[in-house]
Amino acid sequence: MSNSLPYSVKDVHYDNAKFRQRSVSQVISQALLTSNGKRDYLKCSIGKFLVLLMIGGLAYLILAHKSDVHPVSDGVAKNDGSKEGDNIMTHGSGNFRRFWRKPPRLPPRLSPDEISSRNRSIQEFKKRAEPEWIARQQKVKEAFIHAWSGYKSYAMGFDELMPLSHRGVDGLGGLGATVIDALDTAMIMGADEVVYEAGSWIEKHLPEKIEGKGQVNLFETTIRVLGGLLSAYHLSGGNQGGIPGHKGPKPSIYLENARNLADRLLTAFTTSPSDIPYSDVVLREKSAHPAPDGLSSTAEVATLQLEFNYLSYLTGDAKYSIEAMKVLQHIKTLPKVEGLVPIYISPQSGDFSGDNIRLGSRGDSYYEYLIKVWLQQRGTNCSYLYDMYVEAIKGVRHLLVRKSVPNGLLFVGELPYGREAGFSPKMDHLVCFLPGALALGATKGFTKERAMKENLLTFEDMENLKLAEDLAKTCVEIYSVTSTGLAPEIAYFNIEGNSEGGPDGGNKSSRYLNDIIIKPADRHNLLRPETVESLFVLYRITGDSKYREWGWQIFEAFEKYTKVDSGGYTSLDDVTVLPPRRRDKMETFFLGETLKYLYLLFGNSTTIPLDEYVFNTEAHPIPIISRSQ
Repeated sequence: MSNSLPYSVKDVHYDNAKFRQRSVSQVISQALLTSNGKRDYLKCSIGKFLVLLMIGGLAYLILAHKSDVHPVSDGVAKNDGSKEGDNIMTHGSGNFRRFWRKPPRLPPRLSPDEISSRNRSIQEFKKRAEPEWIARQQKVKEAFIHAWSGYKSYAMGFDELMPLSHRGVDGLGGLGATVIDALDTAMIMGADEVVYEAGSWIEKHLPEKIEGKGQVNLFETTIRVLGGLLSAYHLSGGNQGGIPGHKGPKPSIYLENARNLADRLLTAFTTSPSDIPYSDVVLREKSAHPAPDGLSSTAEVATLQLEFNYLSYLTGDAKYSIEAMKVLQHIKTLPKVEGLVPIYISPQSGDFSGDNIRLGSRGDSYYEYLIKVWLQQRGTNCSYLYDMYVEAIKGVRHLLVRKSVPNGLLFVGELPYGREAGFSPKMDHLVCFLPGALALGATKGFTKERAMKENLLTFEDMENLKLAEDLAKTCVEIYSVTSTGLAPEIAYFNIEGNSEGGPDGGNKSSRYLNDIIIKPADRHNLLRPETVESLFVLYRITGDSKYREWGWQIFEAFEKYTKVDSGGYTSLDDVTVLPPRRRDKMETFFLGETLKYLYLLFGNSTTIPLDEYVFNTEAHPIPIISRSQ
């Protein structure tokens, strides 16, 4: 829509004003120049100056005088750039300024009909695209059933499947970790046959295993087995939660086993001389002891609280929550480096050990649980956790985030010997949990659109959300830079003034081939979930379909290179060569996390909504307590 006056009216305004200026000036000049007395007067320089001043003054008065022609309408005058209620055609100063500058060019405006049409087009595109994503989601479900079929055939009841040698192995204490890790994934997918098989095994065999097994790791058993049982209880309809109606045992079976297990795990807390629990528990003896070096990892002791808090809520017994929350309350009192903490802590003294600071192994989920436990417990006296999270993220931005050269990928490095001893441009795949955690911390689980509409986002939240998006891109490029399209366990980055040098990922067409180095010892892929976890969270929060597309690319690479025809999927030895060398292992988290996050990424956002659930670090959804009461 034009902002100018109609052509004929504008011309009348302009010609009338120009005529008045020209005729008056001509009369004055002629009168002065045709007079003999005036011709003599003009010989004086002062006289010339006065005449010019008189002519200029008269011209200005003419321009400043009110016009005899009125505007067509108030609306047109406003569109021509004036403030509401003003009339630029009746102010000489406005006319005078118009000789020296053009009116500003306003951006084109869409009419209400055009806006409505555009919105309809977007919705129609989404509707057309949705069947494709439903089909892709079904592909993920088929992959899950294929993975389960291999486990069921060759390793049922063992912790993990070795898909190439067709056998099972107990690497996590012998509690059937794959059964329990996979159960809530099967419930979410509606894989009823798997739910029945896994649930029946738990009902028949898990109680005797809990009572008869020996040493287990406190952290791994809590996040995989305890977390899996609690999630299964809720999703099977316990306390009228979740998505009831699945085949299998009554929900109470899952809760009873969870409580029996937790009572034994509590000994790691109650027998420690400090608020920091021991790392290992002997289940059948109800005893605990530290690791061989006497230390626990910071991530492990600070990644127990979601599960124990929820168990206390379900049972009404506060002891589980009290013991677990002591850990975070104690860490709050310890000295930190801009909110960042070393990766080891001593159960004997309760102090941190060493100076190694990183968000990879042994450090990662400490930061994740700061925000997630706060979300779970909102409305209680846990605001200190949010403060710790905010301080830690500021420390990450200041001390650990750098850009690669030559193409400027943002990544998160490490301080292996502390703040003063130098920066390492090393980034574990485990660090790719961070984009999801940042996005969750920014919007508190709400969509970005809703958070902005309700004015919930601070400037710092927006910065963190942008950082989340940038880091997610980096995590995806670590996949894309390899020959297989699958990420290595660890990547290094070239940075200004410190080129790591070393082998690339093998994909010569990648723009970032010279930014990312993959060392021979780090080329393996364990079917890890962290990147697809962040893609899932970012898609839920932003609605940007690129996260789905990236997730699909990763899923296709898993299908192409890790699928075992006889059943199951296998980890890889080297993602930089074709064909990739295979390892003989299917980690439990491939069913519990990787495939679950992919399935949710491609599905409806109302399934396990982020403002009602938090996912523990093993992807078991746990209801937000403050909203389930």
